[in-house]
Amino acid sequence: MVDLSHQRLQSYLHALKGAEIAVIGDVMLDRYYWGTVSRVSPEAPVPVVDVDRETAHLGGAANVATNLLGLGANPLLIGAIGRDANGLLIKDLCSQAGLSPEYLVHVDDRPTTTKTRLIGNGQQIARVDHESKSYIEVDPTAEILERISSREQLRGIILEDYDKGLLSPAMIRSITEHAISRGIPVFVDPKRRHFLDFQRCSVFKPNRKEVSDALGVSLRTLEDVQKVGAELLDRLACESVLITLGAEGMMLMQRGGQPQRIPTRARKVSDVSGAGDTTIATLAAMVCSGASVAEAATLANVAAGYVVGQPGIVAITSEILSAAVSALGDEAES
Repeated sequence: MVDLSHQRLQSYLHALKGAEIAVIGDVMLDRYYWGTVSRVSPEAPVPVVDVDRETAHLGGAANVATNLLGLGANPLLIGAIGRDANGLLIKDLCSQAGLSPEYLVHVDDRPTTTKTRLIGNGQQIARVDHESKSYIEVDPTAEILERISSREQLRGIILEDYDKGLLSPAMIRSITEHAISRGIPVFVDPKRRHFLDFQRCSVFKPNRKEVSDALGVSLRTLEDVQKVGAELLDRLACESVLITLGAEGMMLMQRGGQPQRIPTRARKVSDVSGAGDTTIATLAAMVCSGASVAEAATLANVAAGYVVGQPGIVAITSEILSAAVSALGDEAES
């Protein structure tokens, strides 16, 4: 039984204060147009949204860094943005959030990855993506390695892959080898293109769909999940595999250990956007603070359960996580 006591969590949050954790991956801008729907367009059978307001948020690797910041860590955000208005907006949003945009690289002839969501009456109606999935023409691997090598107090590295062209197999290999040589744990949030390139990482965290798409398998039952998790442990030579299963929670497989089912903590689901970012950030933060992977996964599940109950992109904070864990303790006693 994993201990979810408030006191234990506070010890981890205290140990996390100011800890440097690098987030290397695809940085995005999440735009939202919020409005109401009361009629159908005469031009096509689609709803007309009367927009009331527009918001913009940090997404992808930048949202992972925002979650780390909310938990009390000192995230080092490394990624690429275009030389466009959305790239400038990301830098402004980073500064407003307290994240340093110092390591965001401007790339010519490439748009800043932007996801624009249209929300009508509280429901997502459509999403428009502006992006390039090709690899960045000038390989930034050497520059990234130089930057993380200069951070003597680095406690962990998160590789946040959205298949948008920053992470290449060579870069993944170089960063992982560097981390292993320094005893730094590597946490991976993968997508399909590089799914099996993340060799020898500490924790590999795909969701059910990513596993199915990458390996061409169907995960209908928990037994299916356990079987493919064991396969991934071998094929990736990694220490742990954490497969997220939506409403069914998570399944944790560790080398030399038994599979552990972690039930979901979500009470309601309003918007799943950003839940994976919160999961990987909380998982890495807790492990880097001394928690076991099982403890960290359980706390990450609690954090994700909170954010999916909120509309739009919401980051976890130490205060919110503490309140959620305390509430679970009160329920267990009642």
